Amino acid sequence: MRYDEKILDALLNSYENSLLSRGQNKVSIHIGFPFTKKTIPAYFDESSTEYEEIHAQMKELESRELIQIIWKKGKEDYIIQKVLLREEQIPEAYRYAKRTPADTLRLNQIRMLEVLRVQCCGNTALAFIDWLLQRLGQGKTVKEYLDLEKPVETRKLILAVNAVEENTEEVYLREFSIRCFGDSKELEHHLGVIGKIFRRFSDAHEEMEIADILAEHGIYHTPNYVYMKGNGVLSLGMKASFPGMTASSFMYRPKNGVVSEDPNRRDAQFLDLRLLRQGIGLSGEDLASIVWMDLSNVKRVITIENLTTFFRWSEADSLMIYLGGYHNTVRRRLLTDLYKALPEAEYLHFGDIDVGGFQIYLDLCKKTEIPFQPYLMGIQQLLKYDSFARDLTENDRRRAAQLLERSLAPQIRDVLHYMLKENRKLEQECIKAESLGDHLHSGNTDLI
Repeated sequence: MRYDEKILDALLNSYENSLLSRGQNKVSIHIGFPFTKKTIPAYFDESSTEYEEIHAQMKELESRELIQIIWKKGKEDYIIQKVLLREEQIPEAYRYAKRTPADTLRLNQIRMLEVLRVQCCGNTALAFIDWLLQRLGQGKTVKEYLDLEKPVETRKLILAVNAVEENTEEVYLREFSIRCFGDSKELEHHLGVIGKIFRRFSDAHEEMEIADILAEHGIYHTPNYVYMKGNGVLSLGMKASFPGMTASSFMYRPKNGVVSEDPNRRDAQFLDLRLLRQGIGLSGEDLASIVWMDLSNVKRVITIENLTTFFRWSEADSLMIYLGGYHNTVRRRLLTDLYKALPEAEYLHFGDIDVGGFQIYLDLCKKTEIPFQPYLMGIQQLLKYDSFARDLTENDRRRAAQLLERSLAPQIRDVLHYMLKENRKLEQECIKAESLGDHLHSGNTDLI
């Protein structure tokens, strides 16, 4: 075994992580490698003669003036206590170890990042590049994101972040990977760190999972389905037949709950959602071709965070849409189209009574610009279903405190304060299905 290369490599790692490498040491520093059973177990294996080979290799390094051997009790050829790196021979040590000095690696990365900064347009990619340039310029580590010895990987990563942020069309993940890298699986290797970058360097993606981040930019692992149920009659294909048609320009009302063909278009297909107990799922591509033909019985639009609750929930005079956590461009487009057609309807959001649930609600309001109100997400539900509630984690408490620093509606602020005081949170699935009418008739007009 090349103990000389292993130990010299360890010494150079220690050197690069020290103030000495940056000329910032105020006292004398010696870079050493201690010989212990943990750092070099073969040296202390009494059943082996490996220590003789280690002695020989250390003496070779010392003869080249790359290290100094410190013998235990000063007895040469007895037991090595540690070895010290000879600072005046550091350039030669790098050559012997066949590695590039960290300063050179940093300089190469800086030059590449400056080129990438001109090529990239995405705010997240630019913020990440600026952070890297600042850290590298100060001689600080960036190893949580990059390996300085792999500049090609750095370039791929930053271009992937920029490509995700700049994408404007719906595409599957592996297709997008081929487009970016010529390899259907290449992007998947970077998803963990890409998610971390978006969460840290983009305010719009804080706390979001990587799948939600990709979906926000139109990139999906599988077809992106939107589930709907309740009231409403829609047409498939009418938008293609009549460009520009909207719910206000053409209304079709089926008789006796039975949907028939549009008498003016033999190829038009109509669907009454009331006929489907569990609703219907439409892909984002198909969703672009639908036209709402009858929304006259829809008094409220309810977005539901979790799929289980969506399937078992029922509300009279309502159109319910499964949100799937954070909404994406497809769901946002559907909601904004509905709001244009039904500006007088109530818009409610029903989600988990926890910090994440309220963050999703606030994100929904901000990005759709629709006046959603939280539904069944209040103190009353925390009290009623307390036996199903769970304690907050330290992360929950930290995130709740951060959320309270924002400008919030009083009722949301009250719920968050109650959660912190009583140490409780509640998943949406724990709430028993109850109609909005029953809720209001109970005398409580506060939706949360």
